[in-house]
Amino acid sequence: MKVSREILHELIKKKLTAAGLQDEHAAIVAEVLVFADARGIHSHGAVRVEYYAERISRGGTNCHPEFRFEQTGPCSAVLHADNASGQVAAKLGMEHAITMARENGVAVVGIRQMGHSGALSWFVQQAARAGLIGLSVCQSDPMVVPFGGAEIYYGTNPLAFAAPGEGDEIVTFDMATTVQAWGKILDARSRHETIPDTWAVDSQGKPTTDPFAVNALLPAAGPKGYGLMMMIDMLSGILLGLPFGKHVSSMYEDLTAGRNLGQLHLVINPAFFSAQDLFRRHISDTLRELNAITPAPGFSRVYYPGQNLDLYEKESLKNGIEVVDEIYDYLISDALYTRSYQTGTPFAQ
Repeated sequence: MKVSREILHELIKKKLTAAGLQDEHAAIVAEVLVFADARGIHSHGAVRVEYYAERISRGGTNCHPEFRFEQTGPCSAVLHADNASGQVAAKLGMEHAITMARENGVAVVGIRQMGHSGALSWFVQQAARAGLIGLSVCQSDPMVVPFGGAEIYYGTNPLAFAAPGEGDEIVTFDMATTVQAWGKILDARSRHETIPDTWAVDSQGKPTTDPFAVNALLPAAGPKGYGLMMMIDMLSGILLGLPFGKHVSSMYEDLTAGRNLGQLHLVINPAFFSAQDLFRRHISDTLRELNAITPAPGFSRVYYPGQNLDLYEKESLKNGIEVVDEIYDYLISDALYTRSYQTGTPFAQ
């Protein structure tokens, strides 16, 4: 079914506050989740609410965190997030990074001990809306076999990038370093659909099309995705003195404990490197030139990265955001959660 942005935001916020999150934090989390659903990234939208509600109610998310911002240099800082909701911590960290980059040209802000932050594109767009370049990377649950391996070690470890063009134009790129993010498996489960056999393997290490049989995800482009997830783990985990690799906490292991995840924001002020107007004009020129490329057989046009999601979002905000019926029924119910996500395994059942 389809619901308006305002209604979906209110339903999500109400569920999270019922679980124990303060209003201001619940509103931020809801905003990021609605953003994801509006752009068709349903893996990071309302499908996550039931899990969040259970973790919040069990004490695994700190509902009253004491944030501490530690500036370690002119262009560097660490935000100690006290296991707050990931979306809240990532937003606050980006706000600090934007301020530093405006003054000094570059900002690198690490966020320590935070929860799952959802769609990274929301946070890099914060920077782009401020006229800056945003890059963000973060850790996630160990659920990926390294290239050539048969045992889980890294998470899906995503990265996102955004830059401003002319006017309100923003180019956004957001990807997991696996063939698909774990949330895509959750989305397939919620829709009772199969998945391509290139996404994941079962307990025997064989490709599977059953989202409920997934035992490990596969790195994107084999060794290339594997190398990227390693780099991201080092930047958002090891660099910040946090658990790394297979030692990162699992989303479904213990919902009473904080996740202690790490995220790293890099923000660049184009005005410190070239003329600001020229930079933005060349970004827009790039996008127009990509759109003008002759499409290959089987394609109607060439999109620049993220453009298809921009168009999807525009349509969703006009005609309503798609929400799976079962998820909507949960959101309007009085239940905090209908089943426990605490499975003690890397994968919810």
